[in-house]
Amino acid sequence: MKNIKVAIWGFGAMGSGVGKALLNKSGVDIVGVCDLHPNRVGKSIFEITGVDRNGRQDVVINSKIEEVVPIKGCDVVILATDSFTAKAYEKIKFLVERGVNVISTAEEMSYPKANQPELAKKIDELAKANNVTVLGTGINPGLIMDLLVVCLTGCMTNVEHITARRINSLSPFGPAVMEEQGVGLTVKDFNDGVASGHLAGHVGFRESVNMIADAIGWDVTKFEQQMKPIVTTVDRKSPYGFAKSGDVAGVNMTGQGYVDGKVKIDMVHPQQIEPEMEGTYTGDYIELVGTPPVNMSIKPEVDGGIGTIAMCINMIPHVINSDSGLVTMIDLPVPRAIMGAYTKFVKENKRIVK
Repeated sequence: MKNIKVAIWGFGAMGSGVGKALLNKSGVDIVGVCDLHPNRVGKSIFEITGVDRNGRQDVVINSKIEEVVPIKGCDVVILATDSFTAKAYEKIKFLVERGVNVISTAEEMSYPKANQPELAKKIDELAKANNVTVLGTGINPGLIMDLLVVCLTGCMTNVEHITARRINSLSPFGPAVMEEQGVGLTVKDFNDGVASGHLAGHVGFRESVNMIADAIGWDVTKFEQQMKPIVTTVDRKSPYGFAKSGDVAGVNMTGQGYVDGKVKIDMVHPQQIEPEMEGTYTGDYIELVGTPPVNMSIKPEVDGGIGTIAMCINMIPHVINSDSGLVTMIDLPVPRAIMGAYTKFVKENKRIVK
């Protein structure tokens, strides 16, 4: 079997990380990269990632997606742009109609029917019509606060209440995430942004809550979420963000999923740049009340940047093997690290570019 052919759309912090990871794997080739940033267009992906070319065919970053992804020109496109289904939709539509599978990092795409049911239906219909698969994934949403919760309920005979808590660092993420979280804003500007709806904060609570509920058979009757600023008392700087003392270094997100009028799912997610500078230490925690009770603790947090990159590249064989349509993480086999050649994980009768 020939190597799996992958293209990447968006070569910022996440996209270039995906590229670097794939360049160090076997059984997979990067055949094209699209990005609009003038500092990246025209440059070799080997130069951007710092990976030795070692005789491999060069790949130059191109601003024209139609040249990067010709009709059936690759097996999978990693779409590392946007956070919202509505913004990613036209890109997904373009790729699906090119006859290629899509893995999107857009947070809402992890469970798009939760917030965009009509677009989710359209994507599913388009994917089936073109015999391809579309998946949204990442570290969160995609694994830590939803799929991992679902997996842990598998050892329970009864679930009464779920709390998923992620205390994490925003430092690995790029400018888009800094803007969404309000990093660097004054407290007033942050509060004004929340009131006007211009600040997104963490995107994905609604998706995680609904993924969990659907997976175990709960019907969510109401969803709520709250945003509060995390104000720094020292200057903090990350690769893509800066917050001076007195300004906002991140956001404390909380959310609730109601079942039969009661809060059954609690989401707690404070995230900020350089949290250790003020004594906050990261971690991932899941508490399941029921029979038997289950408590999980991971300290420090699973790295958000590396984790998102890993989820994207590790789901490639599962997406290729899947039936066509829009799928989510609860539809596919459990994620696992792909340590052998990617071709070993793909079924012979599945869609591979000849």
